[in-house]
Order: sequence, then C-alpha cells, then structure tokens
Amino acid sequence: MKFATFTADGARRFGAVTDTGMVALNDAFPEWPTLFDAVRAGGLEALAEAAEGRQATHTDVTYEMVMPDARRILCVGVNFPDRNAEYKDGSDQPQYMSLFPRFASGFTGHDRPLIRPPESHKLDYEGEIAIVIGKAGRRIAEADAYDHIAALTICNEGTIRDWVRHAKFNVTQGKNWDRSGAIGPWLVPFTDPGQLDEARIVTRVNGEVRQDDVVSRMMFPIRKEIAYISTFMTLEPGDVIVTGTPTGSGARLDPPQFLAPGDVVEVEVAGIGTLRNTVEDEAQ
Repeated sequence: MKFATFTADGARRFGAVTDTGMVALNDAFPEWPTLFDAVRAGGLEALAEAAEGRQATHTDVTYEMVMPDARRILCVGVNFPDRNAEYKDGSDQPQYMSLFPRFASGFTGHDRPLIRPPESHKLDYEGEIAIVIGKAGRRIAEADAYDHIAALTICNEGTIRDWVRHAKFNVTQGKNWDRSGAIGPWLVPFTDPGQLDEARIVTRVNGEVRQDDVVSRMMFPIRKEIAYISTFMTLEPGDVIVTGTPTGSGARLDPPQFLAPGDVVEVEVAGIGTLRNTVEDEAQ
C-alpha cells in the first residue's frame, strides 16, 4: 500500500494510491487532518485497512509534497565515496557525517515543476532515498535503528549551487529555495530491511542516466545516520531524514550541466517508485 498527499476538487487530501486513482481517507480519520498526523499517530496500518478493497474516490488529482506539514527535515551530505572524491580536495572519508536542515516549503510534489529562481540559474538535482521516522527515540543503537522507520519515499534534493557558497560554514540558503526540490510521490510503509540495504538510486535527466548507485555503498549507512542524529536530538514520528545522493550531480560534470526550463528529472528507486519533475522558471 502507498499513501500520498494530493489536491482534488480544490481541497488538499491524503489517501491510498491505487491503479485507478486515489482513495481519500480524510473523512474516515477526522482526528488526523494530514498524512503527517497519521504518521505521528502510528496510523499507516489503520489507513491500509481502511483503504483495502475500496474503489478510487478521485482520478483527477495533483500530487503534493508527500508530507507538506513535516516539521523537521534533515539531510545528509556527501555520503557516497565517489561523491567525496568529486570535491577534489584530497580529503579522506570524514569521521562524522555532514548534516543540514531543509524546510517543507522547499519541496513540491510528483509531476510538479521544480522552480528555477531569477537570482540564479544553477539549479541542480540530487536523487536520494528519504526515510520517515515512526517511533520516537534518543541515542538509538544502530542495531535498533530500523525499528524507528515508518516509511520510505524519494527525494530530489534540488540545490541552487552558487548559493550554498554564500557563507563559510553552512549551505542552508542554497538548499531552501521555494519548490526547488521534490519529495514523493508517496510513502511506502517500511517492512523489508534487506530491500533498503540493497536499494539502488537512479537519476535521469531527459532520459539520460546521471546518477546510479546503491545504498550499501554509503559512507554513513542509514542505521548509522539514525544513531548519530538521535545522539544530539530526540527523533520524533514524522521527522524526515534525506539520506544522501550518489555522484553525478550536474555541478560536477565537465562542463557543469544545470537544470533548465523544459528538462525532466526522474529519480527511481525499486520498491518505492519514480519521482518525476519538470523544470520551470519562477513566474515574475
């Protein structure tokens, strides 16, 4: 079962994704106004039971960022060995992972355009797996880390490259332009640790493969990410961790190839799906 946030008939809803459309579930769970609330309540199994055997309620829908009400989104940077080498600074694998925050306003949904701002045309793509926390925890042991995952989704962690260089110690301003990235299309409940350990991330731009790597090659595996982050902050249900992108982003190509209006970016992860976005310039 897959769960999405979508707009239909002028209203934002959440529900189950079927082959014929969406099964809206808002009315069945008035205590959960959003999909974020359902995750925080540990309600994905209840949603699946409610959707089982039901016909689609909506066939003409617009996908939204899968959890637009998410309060905390943390991203892991430079998490594949070839990605570290792309920086050409001669550094070995770092002892600790790089982390930075992103905000829900920086993301759009599946089949929606990524927005290139007038201030910079260096919009880049980063295909990644995102995990959604379902069980709170502090100082979580690596061996127990997967017990705290509720669901998986896909992220295109779109970045305005020159703006990540505006300051000495942070990249926040280059990572949070409105609708510069996407998360979706849906949440897939997490049930198979082996599937996640061997998951492959493939990013295509206009049909050309730009990124292709497997989670098992991460310098900081997802178990370690959960353990490390939960050392300094209590992870709460609904928190999102964007786990790292492979080599092959546009900025590191020779010459660099940034996204332009009309481009189509697809991030595919077997077992989750494909997140597809076009690119548009921001309306003035």
